[in-house]
Amino acid sequence: MVAVDPASKSVAPVVLPGLARALMSAGKLEQKAAEDIVKKALTSRTSFIAELVGSGTISSADLAHTISTVFGAPLIDVDALDTIRLPQDALDAKICQTYRVAVLNKRGNRLVIATADPTDHEAAEQIKFSTQMGVDWIVAEYDKLGRLVEKMTKGAAEALDSIVASGDFEFGDVSVEEATETQDVGQNEVEDAPIVKFLQKMLIDAFNMRASDLHFEPYEHTYRVRFRIDGELREIASPPPAIKEKLASRIKVISRLDISEKRVPQDGRMKLKIGADRVIDFRVSTLPTLFGEKIVIRILDPSSAKMGIEALGYEPEEKERLMSAIVRPYGMILVTGPTGSGKTVSLYTCLNLLNKPGVNISTAEDPSEINLPGVNQVNVNEKAGLTFATALKAFLRQDPDIIMVGEIRDLETADIAIKAAQTGHLVLSTLHTNDAPTTLTRMRNMGIAPFNIASSVILITAQRLGRRLCPKCKEPADIPHESLVEAGYKEEEIDGSWVTYKPVGCSACNNGYKGRVGIYEVMPITEELQRIILADGSALEIAKQARLEGVRSLRQAGLHKAKLGVTSLEEVLAVTNE
Repeated sequence: MVAVDPASKSVAPVVLPGLARALMSAGKLEQKAAEDIVKKALTSRTSFIAELVGSGTISSADLAHTISTVFGAPLIDVDALDTIRLPQDALDAKICQTYRVAVLNKRGNRLVIATADPTDHEAAEQIKFSTQMGVDWIVAEYDKLGRLVEKMTKGAAEALDSIVASGDFEFGDVSVEEATETQDVGQNEVEDAPIVKFLQKMLIDAFNMRASDLHFEPYEHTYRVRFRIDGELREIASPPPAIKEKLASRIKVISRLDISEKRVPQDGRMKLKIGADRVIDFRVSTLPTLFGEKIVIRILDPSSAKMGIEALGYEPEEKERLMSAIVRPYGMILVTGPTGSGKTVSLYTCLNLLNKPGVNISTAEDPSEINLPGVNQVNVNEKAGLTFATALKAFLRQDPDIIMVGEIRDLETADIAIKAAQTGHLVLSTLHTNDAPTTLTRMRNMGIAPFNIASSVILITAQRLGRRLCPKCKEPADIPHESLVEAGYKEEEIDGSWVTYKPVGCSACNNGYKGRVGIYEVMPITEELQRIILADGSALEIAKQARLEGVRSLRQAGLHKAKLGVTSLEEVLAVTNE
């Protein structure tokens, strides 16, 4: 066997990066020096260019001029830039710090980025993946670029840290650390700083823009975020589709949902602390779609239940009817309307008025949306056997004075609720019907006997939400006489003593509208209406009698709001039908 001299063994050659080879070709760097710098960079786990400039082999300015000449790339002095005018959120701060790059401008679907090393293919690929945009390099001095990146990223990080530290922005219910202890969540999956920052920004923006819902929607090649503002969905952001999994995981962790379950819908809640004494609740709903989970977050502001009847838009006569009903010792009050019409806020406004130390109030909801201290709130859980009917039966054994049922969905629930209303309890609930008269026929179709309806229901309110005209920019609308008659105004009403207004749009509103106002049909059940119900009368007969008693239909109530200049005629026609 022939002995091999260890010294004769071939040593693996050092792989030189593209920047080193370019500097060698330009005569700025010897091969031995380049290899030594590469080895030092590997040992210290830094980049080649950081080790090169740090060793003093070549100055930062000389290096930038050489790279600009060799690669034919523009050279810029970043010290002369106004950082305030640079795009702040075009690229994640973590990427900027890791690869020492700064976004200077956006041109269509391409980013103009300052770098000290245009041969860094890893940085280019990471930026393309993160932003779904192309990259155009501009060369900058390594030292100056480092100071620029630190200045740009430090400001954002400090601002966010100060918000969290001061308690002005804080998630409630569960921390990320608690969640990772109980669920199999990778650290990178949950505590991804860009995802956290993006979610926080969306929630704060939604709150500031007075949105009611946030929609996070994944598609095959795109991802969009929409806010529902004054009843209309508006696209707010189009983040890269690559974030959809991490964003969904982040939301699920905070909402105490199972992040490993992506095949079935889930519901949860989370809280956001704004300031020292303001807490906003969010209801979270996930839905599996073809290209990922769509997540809808509803903003539940507890202060909305304390606004008062006037703030909701009730007219004086409507308010009087409602107030006289809720102070009755027993009976059933029903609020009807489609999803998103403000039924829950109306019910909680009534409960807030009734919430006194000497009254026992219990609610059953699916789920409970507004937290009201002093009220015993129960979340329905059908999987566990806790249905509306089960909760109602339990309430009746708890010595209640007032019961609120989130929704009457079936005959069993309706039957128990009616018996409670007949035996000395005030019952409030909701139904999904178009108007007040059809609510009675809907109950009849559910199988409830006419005499039970007539003896228990004391008032029905149907409602819609219309957009409120912006008081700063609304203008009188020139609407033809025929159009006003066709909309529903009577000839004697069109006397020229009032005008309707139209939306215009200004910096203070959303296309001429700001906020929403309720449109209500408040129908007390009088003796005449009871007779019609007992005779199994139709919705048309009930509606006719209600009009004789001075109850405005939804269309008439909306026309009255337009007459007062609160909303526009086109908005009334859009949200009511007759």
